[in-house]
Amino acid sequence: MKDYTVPAQTRIGHVHLKVSDLQRSLDFYCGLLGFELMQKYGDHAAFISAGGYHHHIGLNTWESLGQPPAPKQYPGLFHTAILYPTRKDLAAIYKRLNDAGYSFTGFANHGVSEALYLDDPDKNGVELYWDRPQEEWPRTAEGEVDMFTKALNLSDLLRELEQ
Repeated sequence: MKDYTVPAQTRIGHVHLKVSDLQRSLDFYCGLLGFELMQKYGDHAAFISAGGYHHHIGLNTWESLGQPPAPKQYPGLFHTAILYPTRKDLAAIYKRLNDAGYSFTGFANHGVSEALYLDDPDKNGVELYWDRPQEEWPRTAEGEVDMFTKALNLSDLLRELEQ
């Protein structure tokens, strides 16, 4: 069955999240993270984006209005990963969230990328990250990507904003 490979240019276009309170989610994704509201369907759904795309994230309360978050051990979305174009952009959102007193769930240097982890208001995991250039990725002796998880130096990340 392995006679097909997805084309290399394929991208994951958007994520659509079930949320319990649309306005609270808009306050997080638009008000705090800075996404732009593209379209809203009453009080039940909204589509948001970066840079005017039709939508990167859909939010809806169609089946989840007022419901508590799903337990962590249940199957479902682990996190939505939001890729920032530069390390400086990642530093800027880290500073913004930190200055706002928003709680993080983790920070990591993965060799190929650096990441900030947090939960949205419905406890959906969110990863904010930037990718290092491919020529800087750690590799094994055989040339395979050698990802790891180490502590992210947040002081060094914030120095990006001084440049």
